[in-house]
Amino acid sequence: MNQPITPPTLSKSAEWPAEIECTPEEYLAHYAAEFYEYADGKAIKMSPIHTRHNQLTRYLRRLFDSYNELHPVGKIENAPFVMELPELGKSREPDIQVILDANPGHYTPTAMIGPADICIEIVSPERLQRDYTEKLEDYEKGGVGEYWILDHLRRDARFYRQAERANPNDPPLFVSCPVDADGNYRTPALPGLVLHVPTLWRDPLPGVAETYAMVEAMLKAE
Repeated sequence: MNQPITPPTLSKSAEWPAEIECTPEEYLAHYAAEFYEYADGKAIKMSPIHTRHNQLTRYLRRLFDSYNELHPVGKIENAPFVMELPELGKSREPDIQVILDANPGHYTPTAMIGPADICIEIVSPERLQRDYTEKLEDYEKGGVGEYWILDHLRRDARFYRQAERANPNDPPLFVSCPVDADGNYRTPALPGLVLHVPTLWRDPLPGVAETYAMVEAMLKAE
């Protein structure tokens, strides 16, 4: 039986270890709130957040919260809220996750047990491999409905959606979804919402009032 791990006691100038061997239970108890993810039996420290990353995260929260207020569909959470993928033995902390009311997983006050309907990662320089490759594979195999990769450094946005499976025993498979000629992306998970990709690269990004008005107009046009 594994002995409980006591989290490191560190001074303000010290840094937490980049990787810590632990059980899933120890990860949730000690490291999830410290911006660690869990994979391969280790709690893995996430990279420091870039200012633009924070700005984009806040904008997307405003966008989804406005939509959810006008057209309630479920829960919107952001890191360090955990998404557990029990079949893979992994716990990830998407920058943003959308969890629809119809989601068959188990939503708790601290974690989503099972795949979210939409996971969004905002790319940072230190996280290229993790966001473009490792998480793409985990979210695909774990059954996440959609995975959005938003790379403000390269002004690149990629959208992946689970393909329909003729046989429910077939493994999950992501397919790439393009934006339209105007740079808009629409998801069937959020009817009426239009994500205008070029707006993501604006500086400054739309504020609270502008975002709410944008979403209101989208839904009226639906």
